[in-house]
Formats: sequence, structure tokens, C-alpha cells
Amino acid sequence: MIKPDRILLLGHLGELAGVFETTAGGPVYAVEPTLSVEGALERMAVRHFDLVIADTELAPGGTTDLLRSLLAMQPKVKVILLSGQVAPEEVIEAMNEHAFSYFLRPFDIVAVRDMAQKALEIPEWDDGLEVLSADPNYLTLLMRCRLTTAERLYQFLLAMKSGMRDEEKAQIAAAFREMLLNAIEHGGKLNPNERVRVSRIRTKRALVYHIQDPGQGFNRDNLPHAAVSNPETDPLAHLKVRAREGMRAGGFGLLVAKELVDEVIYNQRGNEVILIKHLD
Repeated sequence: MIKPDRILLLGHLGELAGVFETTAGGPVYAVEPTLSVEGALERMAVRHFDLVIADTELAPGGTTDLLRSLLAMQPKVKVILLSGQVAPEEVIEAMNEHAFSYFLRPFDIVAVRDMAQKALEIPEWDDGLEVLSADPNYLTLLMRCRLTTAERLYQFLLAMKSGMRDEEKAQIAAAFREMLLNAIEHGGKLNPNERVRVSRIRTKRALVYHIQDPGQGFNRDNLPHAAVSNPETDPLAHLKVRAREGMRAGGFGLLVAKELVDEVIYNQRGNEVILIKHLD
């Protein structure tokens, strides 16, 4: 008999309960709702949970106190936080306190479900994100070379208020995600013992991302696995190369980044890249 993944829903989150219904042959979940922090802690005192999805509006002491209380009960539980508009400092603090992910309202139910599934697929929880500088205008992190860690960081950054239009914010976030996946896959070789260093710098006139991977770099004139190198006669040539070399589907990162941000600048070696989005 398959042991169900046990999920605790803290808050008025009835809209989420339905997305975890079991389908034939699909994942098995045991979902328990509660409407108070006290109720959540009481349940966690007597039962193990694999995941907690919590509405921070029910936390009178704030997000950090809520997160610490949940992790004090079960240190290895993954916690996804849902909130209204919050200061960037609160999102960064959630990262620093080992939240799994953070979504702002109105959130995409499917996106929350997908992140929850990623959380449940990880057997051993060691976070993988280390905050080196928590200044919202100069955020720096070290992250393990796992694709899931990249998706988590991408979602945290989406939750940070930036003063940008939603369209601009989504564009640079998408460009950042693609380049981060490249750094993890090609620079870090998907080795969780390797780390990528990421900085997010917010100036008055620009949003800048700096990504440094642990790899040897690459020759930008020789990228047969990337869409940016495709000949006009064969726009999908790189997919054949990736399939032949056993790489994941993709290869559009550099092409996407060049379309979505104003500047993409590599260092000479090729293991560092800066993305710049001008805000004026």
C-alpha cells in the first residue's frame, strides 16, 4: 500500500484542496485543513506532515514567527507561504528561514500545486539556498545546482515587490530563470554539491542580475546545443544535438534572454553573465 503524502493546509484555502484530489494511477495525498496556527501546531504535534501550505494572514506574529513555529514542530517539513503584498525584506527573510516557496495573491492555483509536487518529490530536505546579503537592493545568494532550487528561487524573486510593471517584472524573471537553468545544467553539471552564486541589484534606473557558475565556461561561438546557434534552414537543429547528448529539452535560454532584457553581458571565460533591464 502506498503511503500518502500528508499535506496541511493552514488558512481559508478551500480552493487548493481540490487540486490535490487523487486521480487513477496518480499521486496519493492526505490533505488536512485547519483555520488557525494553534490548530496547525496541535496537528503537527501528533502527526508527521510532508508539506504545509500556509496563509500568512493568519499569523498575528508575522511570517517569520509562523515559519519558525512550524519548523520548530517538524524541522524537515517543507513550507509554502501564501500572502498578500509584502515588503521584499519579508520574502528574503522567508528564504533565510528555509521556506520552500512564497506566492503572492492572487496566486495561480496550478502554479502552487506544481510547486507543492516539487516539494513532495524531494526525499531529503536540505534547503539549498543560502542568503549572503539580504539587502533588497543588493541580494546575493548561493544555491545548490538542482533544477528544483532554481524554480524555487525564481518564485521567491517573483514575490519580491520591485516597483516595476507586471509585464516588465515577468520578462526579466523569465530571462533570469532561463540563464540560471543554463548555469546549473552546463556550469554546475546538475551536481548538488556545486553551487551557483546569484546577485540581484536594484538601482534607480535598472534591475540587474549577476549569475556565476562553477564551470569552466564556454565558447559562445560554438553552441550547437543552443537555439541561438541554429542555422536559418534548420531552426530546431539544437534539439537534435540535445537529444543525442541526453540533455533535457530546451536550449532557448540565451535566445529568450536576449529578447526579454536590454543587455546580456558575459565575462571572457563564459561562466558569469549579467542581465540588465533598464527601467526608464
